[in-house]
Amino acid sequence: VIPRYKTMKGYCVPRRFGWDCHGLPVENEIEKAKGLTGAASIEAFGVANFNEECRNIVLRYAEEWKSIVLRMGRWVDFKQTFMTMDLSFMESVWWVFKELYKKGLVYEGYRVMPYSAKLGTPLSNFEATENYKEVDDPSVTVMFPLVGNEDTSLLAWTTTPWTLISNLAVAVGPDIDYALVQDPHSHKKFIIAESRIGCYFKHPEEELILARMKGRDLDGKAYVPAFNYFASMREKGAFRVIADEFVTTEDGTGLVHCAPGFGEADFYACQKRNIPVVCPVDQNGQFTTEIAEFQGRFVKECDKEIIRHLKQEGRVLKHETMRHRYPFCWRSDTPLIYKAMSTWFVRVEQIKEKLLAANDQIAWMPHHVKHGRFGKWLEGARDWNISRNRYWGTPIPLWRAEDGEILVVGSIQELKELAGVEAKDLHRHFIDHLKIEKDGKVFTRIPEVFDCWFESGSMPYAQNHYPFESAAAFDKTFPADFIAEGLDQTRGWFYTLTVLAAALFEKPAFKNVVVNGIVLAADGTKMSKRLKNYPDPVEMLNKYGADAVRLYMLNSPAVKAEDLCFSEPGVETCLRQVLIPLWNSYSFFITYARLYQFQPQETTRPPQAAIDRWVLSKVQKLIHDVELGMDGYDLSQSVFPFIEFIEQLTNWYIRRSRRRFWSDEASTDRQEAFETLYTVLVQLSKVIAPFIPFIAESVYRNLRKNSDPISVHLTDYPHYQVELRDQHLEEAMQKVQDAASLGHSLRKEHQLKVRQPLKRAYIISADATTIALLKEEQALIGDELNVQEVVFSSDESQFVRLKAKPNFRVLGKKLGSKMKQAHQLIEQFSHKELEKLMAGESVDLVIDGETFMLTPEEVHVEREVKEGIIAANSGKITVALDTELTDELLMLGLAREIVNKLNLMRKEVGLEISDRIHVSIDTTERVKKCINEHRDAIASEILALSFTFGPCQGGELDLNGEKAVVAIIKA
Repeated sequence: VIPRYKTMKGYCVPRRFGWDCHGLPVENEIEKAKGLTGAASIEAFGVANFNEECRNIVLRYAEEWKSIVLRMGRWVDFKQTFMTMDLSFMESVWWVFKELYKKGLVYEGYRVMPYSAKLGTPLSNFEATENYKEVDDPSVTVMFPLVGNEDTSLLAWTTTPWTLISNLAVAVGPDIDYALVQDPHSHKKFIIAESRIGCYFKHPEEELILARMKGRDLDGKAYVPAFNYFASMREKGAFRVIADEFVTTEDGTGLVHCAPGFGEADFYACQKRNIPVVCPVDQNGQFTTEIAEFQGRFVKECDKEIIRHLKQEGRVLKHETMRHRYPFCWRSDTPLIYKAMSTWFVRVEQIKEKLLAANDQIAWMPHHVKHGRFGKWLEGARDWNISRNRYWGTPIPLWRAEDGEILVVGSIQELKELAGVEAKDLHRHFIDHLKIEKDGKVFTRIPEVFDCWFESGSMPYAQNHYPFESAAAFDKTFPADFIAEGLDQTRGWFYTLTVLAAALFEKPAFKNVVVNGIVLAADGTKMSKRLKNYPDPVEMLNKYGADAVRLYMLNSPAVKAEDLCFSEPGVETCLRQVLIPLWNSYSFFITYARLYQFQPQETTRPPQAAIDRWVLSKVQKLIHDVELGMDGYDLSQSVFPFIEFIEQLTNWYIRRSRRRFWSDEASTDRQEAFETLYTVLVQLSKVIAPFIPFIAESVYRNLRKNSDPISVHLTDYPHYQVELRDQHLEEAMQKVQDAASLGHSLRKEHQLKVRQPLKRAYIISADATTIALLKEEQALIGDELNVQEVVFSSDESQFVRLKAKPNFRVLGKKLGSKMKQAHQLIEQFSHKELEKLMAGESVDLVIDGETFMLTPEEVHVEREVKEGIIAANSGKITVALDTELTDELLMLGLAREIVNKLNLMRKEVGLEISDRIHVSIDTTERVKKCINEHRDAIASEILALSFTFGPCQGGELDLNGEKAVVAIIKA
């Protein structure tokens, strides 16, 4: 939408399409297809074979993408595409990395990282938060006996029993109150946080507690581990209590079992004490040979046997099942583990101020994301793990010697100079074997590839092979004017773009961003190919059209960063309530324009009819409102005005102007009606072109003059002409529509057909401006309400009596014993006081010299209308209708019913709108009398040349209760 709009505004908008080619989804496809599982099988298959299979599959769906992108009405130049697996793209990624390295923003760190055992690679912190699920895990409270005092045990709780094998410490909070308690049943003694005693023991605490202590008092005490696999670590400081601030008493026992190889807080707490890390788990999440009993098994699958072993050893105090939120791999949908490993990081925390400064320069839509979800994420941003132990990706260009010295390669030319080979491809199987010999050392490439988010963040540079090509053009167009993506990208693409741009250029990567919500299935669940819980997009396009799908999305919470539960009926509603009425408006115009051979004329003279001037003024308002929304990147503010305008065009302007187009007489009024509607439709097609491009193009092409651009999308966006606005007329017409709406709702409520004329309508308002505006359109109001006379008044009391009724439940509490007096005084309120209450204002009530302020919630105002009158009120306007039906009025109503039913017959038999007819009718005397009395008016409306009464072969009609058989014959 926005690129279309900006093109029509005169901007040059590149329309390249980019393909994300690397990463785990592609690797997963090949692993499934080739029956591979994990690193060992991939390497046995051959990295070269594996990567080439990945390359081959990448573009499998390219043609389908092209088809659906174009079908959705998106302009893309598929001859100018870029791919992340392109040599040029990958080389720019290398340049980005080397620039960061030169700035001191890259380092290798040994840390506990979220780890996907299924994929065999660590993930970024932001990736680990993408897919939490409610799961049932074992909850185990384990006893750790104190060395030399084995009848007393530390109690520690965990939901990851498999990590107990690697336990090296038990942590306590230095300032937390702990207690030594004795179980009255087993007589065993335990150390537990005092505030957690009640969660484990039923007896009163004072009966259990033998002694109290602070956490720091326990610091350094030795204990017996649950397993002896790493018993030798005791000499290095393991199996002791450590006091650390990260411990809390929110759950568990207030003592934390620490396995520094598998817990981030554990890792840092043990690191302070120089306790070494043990990590007996391989890259597939399976126990290594160090744990012979469970070797080769996925760690979480060993929980039950580990718990069984601990129970046999008498080390379990409590075993339950706990339901909690647990992170899953967002790519493979398998449980993550946390694992200590060596990996490469970008120092995000070091440049946090630059990130925040860059964000300050970005205009976000919706605005709250800027300092809300995105801003808060930046404030808490951690160093970014950018390395992945995978195969199909851009290799990290680091070559390392045995002594640890590092060489960073930032281009193909640098690699050629260092390794003596000009690489034609930068994927692993083309460069991993390349050695660099320098200063008597041999440098070998590290095996990791980049996190594909690093490639995504590099896209502004890599798509144009910067800085190796297009440097001057890049400098002019960076930051990008506009991007758009889903709310989840606040921790993905939006984030990585910002990190790299701030690090490299101290700028944001984009100036404006529209954040859309996530499209979910109709029941609010995530769309799933496996479950097939959403309609086929192609079927939606074929069934309802791309414009209906587009408009449904654009006129939804999705453009406000809120989730959208996709609903097929919602698409159908857009088609039925917006697009079909719009097309019908065009169809109405073109039908009569062809009939009367209308040709648009160049004129600067405003039309005479107020309704023409009104709709042209509304067009200018429409242009202004849509421009305001689009210039602020607010799609919802942009869409609503034209949806509302189409409603006004079809249900007010055209409906109120039909007879002017039907007129056989070539009058100035008819010409001006055609000129006005032509102008409106052409301008409207341009306004809506960025949003619903197909119907806009159809309307425009059918109306364009030979001298106009061939496509609506090649025209200039309409320019707001404030001098063509008539806001006084717009306000007046709005008042008329308000009055008409009240009148129609009254008819509907009292079952009075709109086609039945009434004698009189009373339009009442105490506001002089409102009355003055309505009087300007008196004839229009009378015609719209189908009344013979319209009477204006400023005094509602002539037709409606207002009656006050106290809200006893609310007011009684306020007035107490004075309520009875208040009731009597409230019933005597003046009409003026009651009007104030109806307007939402308070009034004063004086009882025995004491003043009470009464609110509209405390006093209800009811209307009682005079007999023979029905009335309704909205805001400053009251409409009253005289419901007395004389025979003359009933005859007029019958005449209108005859016109309606016969015009329907014309349509059903397929007559053209200009065809004249002869009518034969066998009916009651009353219908004959009605036709004879109103012959000319009826004939004019249905284009009848003659009426013949008597028996005939035709269709049966019900004319307000009168039976008739009617035949119509084309003249």
